[in-house]
Amino acid sequence: MRITQKEALEALDIQAEVPASALHDLLSHWLLELTENRLAGAVVLIVGAVIVGKAVSGILRATLSVWVKRSETPLDDLTLQHLSGPLVQTTVLYGFWAAAVHLQLDDTGARMFVLRVIQTMLVLIWSFATLTLIDGFLRHASKKRDRYKIVENRTFPLFSNLSKLLLVGVAIYGVILVWDVNTQAWLASAGIAGLAISFAAKDTLSNLFAGVFIIADAPYRIGDYIVLQGAGTRGEVTSIGLRSTRVVTRDDIEITIPNAVIGGAQIVNQTAGPSPKMRVRIPVGVAYDTDTDRLRAILMEIASEEPLACKTPEPRVRFRLFGASSLDFELLVWVDDPEDRGRVVDTILDAVLTRLRAEEIEIPYPKRDLYLKEQPSA
Repeated sequence: MRITQKEALEALDIQAEVPASALHDLLSHWLLELTENRLAGAVVLIVGAVIVGKAVSGILRATLSVWVKRSETPLDDLTLQHLSGPLVQTTVLYGFWAAAVHLQLDDTGARMFVLRVIQTMLVLIWSFATLTLIDGFLRHASKKRDRYKIVENRTFPLFSNLSKLLLVGVAIYGVILVWDVNTQAWLASAGIAGLAISFAAKDTLSNLFAGVFIIADAPYRIGDYIVLQGAGTRGEVTSIGLRSTRVVTRDDIEITIPNAVIGGAQIVNQTAGPSPKMRVRIPVGVAYDTDTDRLRAILMEIASEEPLACKTPEPRVRFRLFGASSLDFELLVWVDDPEDRGRVVDTILDAVLTRLRAEEIEIPYPKRDLYLKEQPSA
């Protein structure tokens, strides 16, 4: 008996409909049981949300990683790193929310409580993610001084702390809105508390604001040698904080200076300027009968032999004053760093004294003659 092609296809369709209808009946029965069993349905929704979140994270990493590798800036890596986690967590929380809806809680208060808890967690998750992302951007910008002029190593703590305060305030306000809290009483209490704290912490706030202006105005940087007029403090700046500045003197003593004191004082920055080089003045006094041209040649020779003295600008000798008992000259030399000033002065003064003695050039000093009008009787 011959079977036509049409009859064969119809037979295959009948055989295929049997397992397909069985699978459909099985899925329908399983979904019906999940619908009737609310707890099981909620668990399935949560598990499904976790799976979907992991899948979304994997897809994002797989698709965006190709674009990130082509980019030269690390900001793309930071964005992908800090946002993939919150996306998964958001998907999971959405699964919890769907599970809560599926449970069909009879108590309205319980439903609102679950919803607000989920919303609070979302606010906290995205606030923390935004905070870490902004901190990463600022840290990257502080290392690129040629591209970002405002954000530097010295201003990074300021911008980082300000961004943290701003995002924490936004997060707190968001949580307050989620829980529908009356903010009028809170604001009134905060105003009274802020007034009391401002009076109690007047000096601290003064140092804080002065620190902000110091960081923004940048009269000195870490590593600069500064002289604080009035106090006579001279040393290298090792730390610039919001409350105080730390300076290490040449005696290896660390001095902590409140920023309010620095903000109201005159500061001499010996490192700042077009060049960190510093001019050192060395006074030299000689007798009135000294050949000044010969003295100039001797001082220039001593300066040229000093290894710590800069060749450019060249050393100079200046005639400054007709003193009471001497001709007062100044030998001007430059050093590469203010830290070398003390050693240069020591070695040049020693060399000047030795050379003038060898050249028999008199170094005058104050003399006093005592005249006795009469010889005291024995």
